[in-house]
Amino acid sequence: MTEKPPVVLTIGGFDPSSGAGITADIKTIAAHGCYGVACISALTVQSTAGVRRIDTLDPALVTETLEELAADIEIAAVHIGMLGSGKVVRAVAEFLSRRTGKARLANVVLDPILRSSSGAELLDNSGVKLLVERLIPLADVVTPNTDEAAVLTGINVTGVDEMKAAAATLHGIGAPAVVVTGGHLDKAVDVLSYTSKRGVEVEVFKADRQRSNSTHGTGCAFSTAMACHLALDRGLAEAALLAKTYVTAAISNAHPLGKGTGPVNHLYRMGQQRRAVGSGGEP
Repeated sequence: MTEKPPVVLTIGGFDPSSGAGITADIKTIAAHGCYGVACISALTVQSTAGVRRIDTLDPALVTETLEELAADIEIAAVHIGMLGSGKVVRAVAEFLSRRTGKARLANVVLDPILRSSSGAELLDNSGVKLLVERLIPLADVVTPNTDEAAVLTGINVTGVDEMKAAAATLHGIGAPAVVVTGGHLDKAVDVLSYTSKRGVEVEVFKADRQRSNSTHGTGCAFSTAMACHLALDRGLAEAALLAKTYVTAAISNAHPLGKGTGPVNHLYRMGQQRRAVGSGGEP
């Protein structure tokens, strides 16, 4: 029998175009050799052109789904994406809070999605408040982009110094590790800040910004990839670096799709494997 892959639970919205949300997360999880299970928080009407409608699910259904999965399957990491409403944020926070001691779910990665790239609000005001008060303290890693970090901390995040300051504020709220992603900046800079026995440690990852119209879902791909690497027992710094490398390659290997901002190519490695086999090389 083959070795059992680590299971990654993803909680998020459904994007019919599969560029972001649950279906994109499952592709990312598969690309990293993990097994994905999912809980949908909201249904959306959207395409590459933008988000047209959002319907959040009944929080009782979210709770029942999460409890059923956790009772049946050993979960190695949890990815939390779009939640849509304060009621769903509360349901997820209460689910995580109930799992204490040996039952505690490890490697909880929270991507605090507040707004779509097209400008649609993806979390109501009560949800943002509960995210700060209840959910961030329960996460092991929080991965806001610069805009999200600004909303959560009140700091105008325009560069590395402000990214570090925002991370420090999130530490104060209760997040032991933070990655502020700067893909929207002139340089693609990510700042990892985490607490250790030596205090707060900071690492900065820099790369050239990808000039591409296929960038839909980059935040989902990064945070989900990071959850996968943590599930595979990699350290924080290695997980952040590998997740950034994955997203960069997924952008550069993307194909134009749709009339708006296209998705990244979550499964680009499959194409590389096929080419290797077709050329007579090893897969």
